[in-house]
Amino acid sequence: MGEPFGRLFYLMGPSGAGKDSFLQLVRHRLAGELLVAHRYITRTASAGGENHVELSEAEYHQRRELGLFALHWQANGHCYALGCELDSWLTSGRDVMANGSRASLAEAQARFGERLVPVLLTVDAATLEERLRARGRESEAEIRQRLARAEAHSRGLPVSVWRLDNSGPLQQTLQQFESYRKGEQVCV
Repeated sequence: MGEPFGRLFYLMGPSGAGKDSFLQLVRHRLAGELLVAHRYITRTASAGGENHVELSEAEYHQRRELGLFALHWQANGHCYALGCELDSWLTSGRDVMANGSRASLAEAQARFGERLVPVLLTVDAATLEERLRARGRESEAEIRQRLARAEAHSRGLPVSVWRLDNSGPLQQTLQQFESYRKGEQVCV
């Protein structure tokens, strides 16, 4: 029998879909069952949103050059990375959820192979627009751009992607995730 290995639940979704809230719920409710990885980001930790490790540009590039990142990418004017600790966790048989990037999905699939489980968090257009307006971070033009990107976000993804509708209560989204994880729901 082969060695046990964990799965990497690679969470993707448009800005405003509720990834940070979902990750917080998973961290709280499934703490004994899976780990939630933090990201390394060249964004101040006080900016709100996800729990992440703040790095300066110099620190980020030094860590990247030292090979300390399993995955890295740039988006929205910042540099993002997932650390090599993922390898240790997965090799020890632990399941892990990480906030990924759709643009880096192919790289993640190449790096983690069958251990990677792509998970797409979706939300209906009206709810997404409401959430983007409520957080007050984007201009009207930026909101329109984010809505257009969100519409295109799910196209071209592999059929193996677990699709979670986060338009309603977070608890329902977690139930959808658990149904996939337990094999009760299949990708269509």
